[in-house]
Amino acid sequence: MSRRAGLADLDRLLAIQRESALAGYAEVFPPELYPYPEDDVRTSLQQLLETPGTVGILDDDGLGFALVGRGRVHRLYVRPSAWGGGVGAALHDEALAALRDAGSDIASLWVLADNVRARGFYERRGWQLNGGARVVKSPPFPLEIAYSLDLSGSSRL
Repeated sequence: MSRRAGLADLDRLLAIQRESALAGYAEVFPPELYPYPEDDVRTSLQQLLETPGTVGILDDDGLGFALVGRGRVHRLYVRPSAWGGGVGAALHDEALAALRDAGSDIASLWVLADNVRARGFYERRGWQLNGGARVVKSPPFPLEIAYSLDLSGSSRL
């Protein structure tokens, strides 16, 4: 089960993202070299939550969350203790439903190229690379790649 998330949930969302990112990105951003950017992440979460059209979804047990809007999955994070337990899949499905409800026919997202776990998660759910790539603006400047998913029911992107 889940509920809508808003600004009142900012600290909880930040804690979930921090825990997940520290575990999931440790090989890309070794924490001993690159401390977690707490203030920057808090600011970006707050900005997303304040953006009209953004929908926040929070797992009732505080195990994960998703932020979506304007055809994009902005964030989907699950605490490592819940990885593989269905929380991410449920949040993913709710996120796509929210995008469809908002009128989106195609969804997109960015993933670190070296984040094999996340890439596999999305690819198993039908997401396809769309050719987009960009360098993350924080050291060590890893590459992010873009995925798209057809929400309309047709098989073309």
